[in-house]
This record gives sequence, C-alpha cells and structure tokens, in this order.
Amino acid sequence: MTKVYNRTDEKIKRRMLRGNMPQAEIILWSKLKNKGLKEYKFRRQYSVGKFVIDFYCPKLKLAIEVDGDSHFIEGSKARDMERQTILESFGITFLRFTNREISENINGVLTKIVEYIENNLP
Repeated sequence: MTKVYNRTDEKIKRRMLRGNMPQAEIILWSKLKNKGLKEYKFRRQYSVGKFVIDFYCPKLKLAIEVDGDSHFIEGSKARDMERQTILESFGITFLRFTNREISENINGVLTKIVEYIENNLP
C-alpha cells in the first residue's frame, strides 16, 4: 500500500511552506498549535498525496485552508476545487478562510471552527 499521508517525498515542500508562512497563517497557527482550540491537535503544512494542506486535524479529518492572493488569480478557483475534491475523497472536510478574514476577524474565524468541531464530534 502506498503511503498517502505526510509522504517523505513532500517533506522539503512542507518544511519550506512552514518557514514561509504568510501573516494570516501565522495568526491562525498561534491559535491552533499546542491543542489551543478545544484540545484538538492540529498540524501545519500536512501533506495528503501530492497536496499540502495548510492546517489539518487528523482526529476530525478537518482541513483548514487559508486563501491568500494567489487563490484569486484566473484559474486558481478551478484548481482549488479540483484539489479539494481529490482530498475530500479521503474523507477530509474543508473549511476555507481568506487572509483578510483571519487578519480582520480572527475571533469570527475561530468561532466558525469551534462550531464545526462541536457539530461534528467524533
């Protein structure tokens, strides 16, 4: 069976992404790390297949994606949805937030994540 989660061949990409996180990801990570949200363990820059998810909670199979400027250029929306569909085939659920939502309303973002968790407890 081929390893799908956090494949070794994606390690350099994950490490590079962790070292170059945009400000919005840094803000959100500060709230998610060390079981900071409802005592759930989130991982940052977690790979599934050839794709890297911004934040992932294995217990909930929950991906949190932070959409920055590159997600709003022509063709990006279609690529994002294709990628998301593939990842959802592994039973992963997505929550998406923009850089702006996180920067301007981190409490609202955290509320939405907590609501998802409370409504989908394992």
